[in-house]
Amino acid sequence: MRSLGLFAALALLGWAPSAAAQQSRLEQARQEIERLIAESGAAVVGVAVYDTQTKQTLLINERENFQAASTMNLPVMMEVFRLIKARKLSPNDPIEVKNKFYSIVDGSEYRLSKDNDSDEELYRRVGQMMTIAELVDHMITWNSNLATNLLLEKVGAENIQRLMRQLGAQDLQVLCGVEDAKASRAGKNNTVTAYDLMLLLRLLAEKKFLDSRACQQMIEILSTQQRGGGIPAGLPAATRVAHQTGSLNKISHDAAIVYAPGRKPYVIVLLTSGIASQRRAERLIADISRAVYQALAAVAFKKTF
Repeated sequence: MRSLGLFAALALLGWAPSAAAQQSRLEQARQEIERLIAESGAAVVGVAVYDTQTKQTLLINERENFQAASTMNLPVMMEVFRLIKARKLSPNDPIEVKNKFYSIVDGSEYRLSKDNDSDEELYRRVGQMMTIAELVDHMITWNSNLATNLLLEKVGAENIQRLMRQLGAQDLQVLCGVEDAKASRAGKNNTVTAYDLMLLLRLLAEKKFLDSRACQQMIEILSTQQRGGGIPAGLPAATRVAHQTGSLNKISHDAAIVYAPGRKPYVIVLLTSGIASQRRAERLIADISRAVYQALAAVAFKKTF
């Protein structure tokens, strides 16, 4: 991790980069990012960056569809909060923890494998009751597949789809629960694009979804994500990151709001496929994250006072 050094000192004195300078640096960062992607051996990498301070973007393969993995947790959480806001759910509503779900293809029963889940605690609590708030925390903080399926069953995939279209996420698909193998074989996969995830995180970062309090609560939850690789690994240690990761075989994603000191946050979404080693994929994500940070945060400054 790099220290903030001169950037932190200038930020404290009220200095900030100009929008024109940042856009120029973003375009320079594009060349570095494209080099990193070319050297990575990835089949495809989707990049979507939005800076809430200057409204500038950097987009590469932003409309490419990827299997969602746990990035689907973000739209699930947003639908949960929408229903809470509409008073159709309460954070304290109890849900029985169970490991029995039904395929969207033919209604046949399937179960999740504890060995494929990053959160084992919920499997020890099968038969017990947990609140919606607790399940949201496990779904985001620990990428719990079991929590995701329980919440998805509660709110309904069709409602999530409807919300996504209303918010402008036209390509994002949340169709089925995690490990619905028959749905996967039928080509009914949960998919995301870097652009759509950027739109969702932008709404949270700019406090434009539901209300400011709900956005802040979701940001706080995303800030507790326990996966420290990927986007945070390319940033100075003190940088606050609210993010959702996701990984499957040869798939590694990270979607974040980055709070660099002395400026408004920026959104960065990095989706990768085709890299066999998850460690290498996360290193690529970290390297791209670093390039974007250097373009938007550690740049030349102009005096603003």
